[in-house]
Amino acid sequence: MNEEYTNDSQVRHSEPDTKSKMLSGSAWMTVGSITSRILGAVYVIPWVTWFGAYSNQANALFAQGYNIYNIFLTVATAGLPSAISKMVAHYNGLNEYGVSRRLYYSSMYVAMAMGVVCATIMMVAAPGLSNGDPDVVPVIRSLAWAVLIIPCLAMSRGFLQGYNWMAPSAISQFVEQVFRVIYMLLATYLIMKVQSGSWVSAVTQSTFAAFIGAIGAIAVIAWSWMNHRKEMKAMVSQGINNMQVSTFELIMKMVYQSIPFVVIESGLAIFMLVDQFTFPHMLDRVGHFTQYQETVLYALFAFNANKIFTIIISLAAAMAVTVIPLLAEARAVNDHNGMRHQIENVLLLFYFVMIPAALGLAAVAQQVYTVFYKYDHAGVVVLEFAAFVSIPIGLYTVAAAMMQGISENRRMMKYLGIGLIIKLLLQYPCIMFAQGLGPLLSTCIAMFIIDYMIIHSFNMEFGLHFNKMSRPTNQILAYSLIMFVVTKAVMLGLGYFVSPYGRFSAFFLAVIGIMVGAGIFTFLALKFRLADEIIGPRSAALRRKFHIG
Repeated sequence: MNEEYTNDSQVRHSEPDTKSKMLSGSAWMTVGSITSRILGAVYVIPWVTWFGAYSNQANALFAQGYNIYNIFLTVATAGLPSAISKMVAHYNGLNEYGVSRRLYYSSMYVAMAMGVVCATIMMVAAPGLSNGDPDVVPVIRSLAWAVLIIPCLAMSRGFLQGYNWMAPSAISQFVEQVFRVIYMLLATYLIMKVQSGSWVSAVTQSTFAAFIGAIGAIAVIAWSWMNHRKEMKAMVSQGINNMQVSTFELIMKMVYQSIPFVVIESGLAIFMLVDQFTFPHMLDRVGHFTQYQETVLYALFAFNANKIFTIIISLAAAMAVTVIPLLAEARAVNDHNGMRHQIENVLLLFYFVMIPAALGLAAVAQQVYTVFYKYDHAGVVVLEFAAFVSIPIGLYTVAAAMMQGISENRRMMKYLGIGLIIKLLLQYPCIMFAQGLGPLLSTCIAMFIIDYMIIHSFNMEFGLHFNKMSRPTNQILAYSLIMFVVTKAVMLGLGYFVSPYGRFSAFFLAVIGIMVGAGIFTFLALKFRLADEIIGPRSAALRRKFHIG
C-alpha cells in the first residue's frame, strides 16, 4: 500500500531507543501479567481445599469450560486488539494520529457486534460443545457473559498499546484478576462451605467470575483513557493528517489484519482443545482406566500444572504484546536493520527470562505443587515436565508475535498449520508412550518444530547475527543449568530436615529455593557481564548495589 511506504529518514528510531521501549514495555506488561497470573494461581489453594474430594473433578470441569471459552474469546475479539496495536503503531509512525483515532472508534462497533454474536452462540450451542458431559453446559453459558463485554475491553487495550502505553493494560490485568478471584472465592465458599451445595454450581460461579473481572478492568481502562485524552488530542492536532482513509476502508483493513491473528493467537488454545477432545478416547485404547482416573489425569496436566507453568509463560506473553507495535513502526519506515535488531533483542531477552524461570520451576516443582494442591507424586512429575515444555510454548508466543509485527501473517499461519498436523499425528503415539504426559510431549515436539521454522525464516529474511548471539545464549543456558543443579540439591538436602509433604513446610522450602535460584542466576549474570548484553547500563548500577566486582 502506498501509505505504508516512507523513506528511512522519516520517524526512524535508534536501536537504544527501541531497546529501551522494549524493556520498559515488557517491564510493565510483565508486572501486570505476572501479578495477575500469580493471583490466578494462588486462589487455587483455598479453592481446591473447599472442594475437598471433588477437587480434581472441579479442576477438570473448569479446564474444559475455559478451553471452549478461550476459543470463543479469540474469535469474538477476532484478533483485533493485536491488529489494532500494530495498525495504530503504523499510522502513528507516519504521524497520522487522526487515522489511529478513527480506527479505534470503528473497532468498537465491530467489537460490540462480535461479542453479541459469539456470546449468543455459546449460550445456544453449549450442549453440543460439552463433549457429552451435562456438567459442562452451565459452565460454558456462564462464560458467555464475559465473551459479551471483553471484546470492547481488549480493543481499548490494543489501542493504548499501539501508543506504547503499556501501564493501563498492565494495571487493568491486575484489577481484572483481583475482581475475578474475590468473586469466585466468595461464591465457592458460600456454596461449598456455608450452603453445602453442588460442586458443579460452585464451578459455574467460579467461571462467571470472568465477567465480574472484566467489569473491573473496563473501569481502569476508561480512567486511563480520560487521563490520556488531552495528550491524544494534541497529537492529532500536531500530526500530518493528510491521509484520507474511509471508515469502511479502516474496518476492511482491520479485518484483513485480524484474520491471521485469530488463528495464530488461538494456536495454544487449539492445541489444548485437541487434548480435551482426544485424550479420554485415546487413553481408553492404551490401557484400562476408569472415567474418574481419566478425569484426574486430564486435570493434572490441563489444569493443575497449567495454572502454575502459565505464570512463567506470561513472561513471554508480556514481551509479545510489547514487540508487535515496535516491529510495526520499523516496518512502516522500511527499517530493515531496526527489525533485525528488534528480533535479536527480543530473542535474547526471552532466553534471559524464560530459560532460568523454567528450570527454576522444575527445581522447586515438588514444593510448589504441594503448596497449591497438596503432595501428589504424579502431579509433581507432570509439573516438572510441563516446566520444560513451557520454553517452546513461550518461544512460540514471542516468535509468532514477531511474525505478525513484520506482517508475515500468511507464513505464520502455514507454520501453525504444520505444527497442528504434527500435534495430531503424534498425539496417540505420545499418549501410548507416556500416558498422562503424552499430550504435553506432543505439544512440546510440535512447538519446537514451529519455533525452528519461524527463527529460520527470520534468519533467511534478515540475516540474524547468530555469531554475536551465541555467547550470551550459551551463558544463559550454562548459568541456568548451574542454578537448577544447586537449587535442586538444596531442596533435596533440606528435605531431610523439613518434611516437604505438608503445605506450610513446602511453602517454606519453596521460598528458600526461589531465593537461592534467583540469587545464583542474578549473581552469575552480573558477575560475568551477561546482564550487560541484555539490559545495558542498568547492570553496572546493579553490580554496585549488590557489591559484585
